This record gives sequence, C-alpha cells and structure tokens, in this order.
Amino acid sequence: MKVYKRILLFLGIISLMSCSSVRVATDFDKEVDFKMYTTFAFFKPGIDEAKISDLDKKRILRAIERELEAKGMFKASNPNLLISIFTETRENVNIHQNNFGYGWGWNPYFWGPGGNNIVSSNVEGTLYIDFIDARKNELVWQGLGTGILSLDMEKKEEKINKIVNKILEEYPPERDQK
Repeated sequence: MKVYKRILLFLGIISLMSCSSVRVATDFDKEVDFKMYTTFAFFKPGIDEAKISDLDKKRILRAIERELEAKGMFKASNPNLLISIFTETRENVNIHQNNFGYGWGWNPYFWGPGGNNIVSSNVEGTLYIDFIDARKNELVWQGLGTGILSLDMEKKEEKINKIVNKILEEYPPERDQK
C-alpha cells in the first residue's frame, strides 16, 4: 500500500513539474527590418486595458524594460517601438483517479477499499507582448508566453520574470536566409 502511495506522489510531482514550464510562441511581419528599432516606450492605452492588478503590470513592464535594455535598446520619449501587453487567464482543474487498493485481481470490484481521487487546480496565465511600429502604428511583432501562475508574491515575480525572459528570447526574430 505504501509503495502505491509513493508511486502516486512521484507521478504527481512529475506532472506538476511538467506543468510548471513556460510555453512560448511568436509571430512577426517578415517584411520588417528589426535592426532599425532601437528605442521603445510603453503604450499606455493598451496597458491600461490589461485585466491584471497594477502591481502585476509594474512587474511585467519592469521585466520587459530590463530585457530590452539588455538587448541594447533604450527607453525614449520619441520611440521607434510602442510596447503593449494584454493577458488571459484560465483555471485548470485536474482529477487524478487512483483505483489501487489491496487484494488480488485487476477488476476494481475485487480490490476492496482503496483508490483515491486527487483533485487539484491551478490558474494558467498567458501574457501577450505586442511591438507596434510607432511611425506606422502597425503591429510588427507579437510574443506570448503561457505558464502556471502563483499567488505567492515572490514566486509570482519570479514567474513573471521567467515568462517575459522566455518570450523576449525570441526577439529580434531570425530572418530567413535565402
């Protein structure tokens, strides 16, 4: 019986670890030369629309600013790029059914008492980061990152930094060599 519980605990930990990763996708205008973008500013009307707390907005904007400055870009009052964000959240409910018990046979009716259902839930969030050409007012690049959110403030900030970092690893996009 203890062996089965240990196996379940191990499988639960593995499944939680696999869920904790960040999934990233990007899209961009292939006609744009991203080398010309050296300055940026945040697009306040777009950021105001994001349905998250002001504290989380600040965390996200600081993380974006750090990442872009590390890439050699500068924040400016007359920028090449405007940056906007928006978010989506979704609650996931996971039910893990365990029909292990004790006794002989494979039929659950012969196992006797035992078997557990483990219910867990988490909130999965998606952060979209949009880069808008300031002169043309056109979207030129979009990155999104999806991951499990945390309510613990320190873990939340760490998770936001990780998501922003993973998204912006894809910027600037590689141009196809023909």
